[in-house]
This record gives sequence, C-alpha cells and structure tokens, in this order.
Amino acid sequence: MKRIFIILALIFGMSSFGKAQDLLPVRGFCIGVPDAAHLDTFVKFIDEELAPRQVNTLVIMVGYDFQFESHPELSERNGLTKAEARRIVDVCRKHNIHLIPQIDLLGHQSWAGKTGKLLQVYPEFDETPNVKMPDKYKWPNADELYCKSYCPLHPGVHKVVFDLMDEICDAFEADAFHAGMDEVFYIGQESCPRCSGFDKAELFANEVNAIRNHLAVKNRQLWIWGDRLIDGKTTGMGMWEASMNNTSRAIDLIAKDITICDWHYERPDQTPVLFAMKGFSVVTCPWKKADCAVAQTQDMERFRKNSTPELKDRYRGMMQTIWNGPDSFLDEFYGKKPAGTESESACFKALFMEINRQQ
Repeated sequence: MKRIFIILALIFGMSSFGKAQDLLPVRGFCIGVPDAAHLDTFVKFIDEELAPRQVNTLVIMVGYDFQFESHPELSERNGLTKAEARRIVDVCRKHNIHLIPQIDLLGHQSWAGKTGKLLQVYPEFDETPNVKMPDKYKWPNADELYCKSYCPLHPGVHKVVFDLMDEICDAFEADAFHAGMDEVFYIGQESCPRCSGFDKAELFANEVNAIRNHLAVKNRQLWIWGDRLIDGKTTGMGMWEASMNNTSRAIDLIAKDITICDWHYERPDQTPVLFAMKGFSVVTCPWKKADCAVAQTQDMERFRKNSTPELKDRYRGMMQTIWNGPDSFLDEFYGKKPAGTESESACFKALFMEINRQQ
C-alpha cells in the first residue's frame, strides 16, 4: 500500500511540475515608475496582486524620473532615489520577478507640446531643431510632429544615454534593459546635417545594435517595441503599429538576441509569427481591450503548441502595458475611480485570468 501511495505521489507531483513548466515563459506587466508618494502602494500591488497572478516580468518605465548621479542635470525633480528603487528590487526578488527598467531612446524625446528632458538639456542632440514645439499641440500638423527624436549620429549622444542606461540597470540590479524605440517618425531627416541621405532602415538598425552591443559588455539583454520592424504598407497596419517611413527592413539587420515586444491594441494581429520566424524572441503586448488580450493569449498558446521546438521557445508570452502612471492605474484597479468600457485594469485582470485558466 505504501508503495502505491509513493507512486501516486510521484505521478501527481510530476503532473504539477509539468503544469508549472507549461506556463508562458514571460507573464509580464509594464507600467510607469511611481513617485515616492505612491511607492508604498506600488510595492503592495506587486506583493499582493502581481505575485499571486504569477507575473514574473516587470518592465518599469523610468525615463528621467530618477535621481541620476552620472547626469544629475537630467533628473526630474521628484524622481526616485537609488534607495527607493531598491524597495522595488527587493519585492521583485522576493517573488522571482524579472525586473527590467526602461528609458525611451531614439524616439519619444517629446510629448504633445513639451520637449523631454534629454533635448531640454542637450538641444544639440535634436534630430529636427528646425521643428519648434507648438504652444497648442494637435495632430496632424504641418511638421508631421508626433514625438521628437535624438540624432543617432550626433557624436555626443551615446556617451550620455549609455551612462544613463548603465546607472539605471545598476540601480535596479537588472540583467536586461528596455530601450523603447517605438513610433520613431523622425529619423534620417533631410534637414539633419548628419543623417540626411542615409538609409532609414540602416540608421535605425545601427542604433539598435549600438545599444545592444553596449549592454552586452555587461551581459545585459536588450528589449524593444516591435512596431518599427513591421512594414505598415504591406500589412495594412499603418504608421502607428507599424512603419511607413522605411525602417522595417531593419528586422534583417539587427541582432537576433533582442527581445521584441509586439504591441497591437485594436486587433490580435499575427505578427508574433513574423518575429519568431525571423529568429527573435517575441512577447505580445495588449493595452485596454480585454477581448483582444484574451485572443492574443490564446494565439500565443496556439503558436507554442503548433510550432517546431526551435520556434516554440521564441514565443515567449504576454505583457500587459499600462500607459498611465501607477497612481492612476491603481486608483482604477482598487475601485477608487470608475473604469471605462475599455480600461487598463479590466484588460489586466482578463489577461491574467486567461493566462492562468489555460495552464
């Protein structure tokens, strides 16, 4: 009888282990960094909400909301200190959550009518200094201004941004870094004395590879958004979730050990297949449409189930993206303010219910 119990225990134990192993390798969450006033609530959220849902990857969009020592001139006034960042490190380590800090590089150097910190302090890095920030921003506009970019060929830009990358990775004890690089509309502009005439795909790829190579020196991996690597005209996906300014050929020019965060917010487009077949690890990223997030999760499970062993492991999983700060998201999540018909908190809950239902 004892022998039977041992055999049954081994069977059920192996079954549980197998089930755990079948979880999507990346079960991620991406959100802006909290300020000091909301740090306690954010740490509690990681401890009590992310961990029980088996979230194992946290991309935290730090930007310039950090007290940099290498370049204090680039620090936002209320940015986190190194000691405050350590609290996030500690709670993530407690739950084996892979922590990945982000600073937007290349694009997203402005928003609406405001120039970002890098170009405020170093205006010489601006790819389009001739384009002036409007008093009242609107889209579309005559300058085709969405967000400013820094010039990737400026001789001084990498010294600065690489210092920031190193410091933020050290502070968050990270072995990976997210460089953003989405929605880059200004690149290789005719008005730029350095970039004019260069192939835009090569410019983009060279910048991605330069960032990747710098991180690799310290055995850190690069993550980026994937939209600039998709041909917006051929796919019909347009200029936001794909590229209409000829950067898409960079997909064949960048290192294959980069993780692609493939965001699609309106439809469950099948582009993870493109990235996986090109040799990249890919993570699908929804936003606030719960039905889309559920369909994308089911697609990711299907891709993994019906692929060769070589392709299967490249379909890494899912990551919920939050484009408000933690304070706004958490107020909605905890019911302190009403959620709309489409909401980040509802999408997050539906996504992880589906992930855990399928396991």
